[in-house]
Amino acid sequence: MGPAAAGAGATTTVGERSSRSPRHAPNDTRFPVVTGEPPMCRPIYVYVLFRTKGWCPVTESPTVPGERPPENTGAPAALTPDQAFDALYAFCAPALVRQTYLLCGRRELARESVERAFQFAWQRWPEVARDRDPAGWVRAIAYECALSPWHRFRPRYRSPEPPPADPADRALLTALLRLPPSYRRTLVLYDGVGLDLPETAAETEASTPAAAGRLTRAREVVAEQIPALADPGVLHRRLAELASSERLLATGPTTVRTCGERRNVFWTRAAIAFTVTIIGATALTLRSAPTHYEPPIAPAQAVQGVPPPPALGPLSPEQQALRAKLRRAEDNGPDRIAPAAR
Repeated sequence: MGPAAAGAGATTTVGERSSRSPRHAPNDTRFPVVTGEPPMCRPIYVYVLFRTKGWCPVTESPTVPGERPPENTGAPAALTPDQAFDALYAFCAPALVRQTYLLCGRRELARESVERAFQFAWQRWPEVARDRDPAGWVRAIAYECALSPWHRFRPRYRSPEPPPADPADRALLTALLRLPPSYRRTLVLYDGVGLDLPETAAETEASTPAAAGRLTRAREVVAEQIPALADPGVLHRRLAELASSERLLATGPTTVRTCGERRNVFWTRAAIAFTVTIIGATALTLRSAPTHYEPPIAPAQAVQGVPPPPALGPLSPEQQALRAKLRRAEDNGPDRIAPAAR
């Protein structure tokens, strides 16, 4: 089967199943099977109103087709940035840790990636609060941190972690980790999180046919290793069970915000210190550098092959006559510089 045919087939299957399955709700960041709650069809910004001093609420709660509009009970409650961030963290962090574990297969790395993603979100909170899907914004950052290839150079992540105790969970996690990162991410987003195909393609920065091809190939590889997971519905259920079996817990939102602020302060001070060091080194160089070029003096070297000077001996009669004549001559005048007549 060629790539085009695979992509077309996957698109048809996905479209038919997403229209029938209630779990494929846009922007749903949770595992409905794990939480036991129905999928929420609206992003988190519908439920969190972010407003600061002197501002109007950034988001209002729109009405969903088929749902009664909420009664107007007055002015919407104003939440501080801390409260809005804590609400977003409580809504997304537990599920994000489980999803990230499916991507990297490491418990500590999954927690660290989610915390780092929320620290980035807190650093850019006005931008994240205005985003159409804050949960998707944080999820994308968490997935990027978990799939970063630089973790292999960290000493704490060089040795493998203990696998799941259940052999079925261990086999599924091994099959997932054998997939390329892009295929694994596509499979987790579509069959685990429950995004539809266009949203999965957008989050993985790929075209819809490419995402469909990755999804089809990932399902084929998993089905080759575990034939019981050939059915997408069974695969979705097993992904949810595997994600919930590890009992992964997220750190409190206050700790995440505090660590993010400390990290900001540290890197800001480091940047200031580095800039001051560069400026000081430049000023010192300009102060001590010479203003003109001075050629270096060549070192002395011994001259070879020169005959030794002859020893002084007695003067000949001609030399003695010349010496007497020079002594009788005047000390200055033209006679001193004119050649003597012979």
